[in-house]
Amino acid sequence: MLVLKRAYLQPDRRDGTRFLVDRLWPRGINRTGLRIDEWLKDVAPSGSLRRWFAHDPAKWSEFRRRYFAELDNQPEVCARIRRAARRGRVTLVYGARDALHNNAAALKEYLNARMIRRKRTVHASV
Repeated sequence: MLVLKRAYLQPDRRDGTRFLVDRLWPRGINRTGLRIDEWLKDVAPSGSLRRWFAHDPAKWSEFRRRYFAELDNQPEVCARIRRAARRGRVTLVYGARDALHNNAAALKEYLNARMIRRKRTVHASV
């Protein structure tokens, strides 16, 4: 199960495995205060895509398309998240203010779609 949580919200033991999925460290939070299991910089959008998007909701659809293409070209970057999700709850931690239009929300959508597709493929081959 994948859930999203803003970095500025208090960590909770029910969060499960916590991954920071931003390329940049959230402003104003020290390294110990965030309480993450791992910082997955490489799963975040490229710097050029992040700057182009600039958290503009009008660019959301195109951002998702480009970001998903980046993820498709480097499938290994999501492997750690997928493995952890098979074991239990995973919280994707992000710093953006906009809870709907950010890379963590897009990443969750991407991973959920691929995990469902993978389950269907496995069940079909059995």
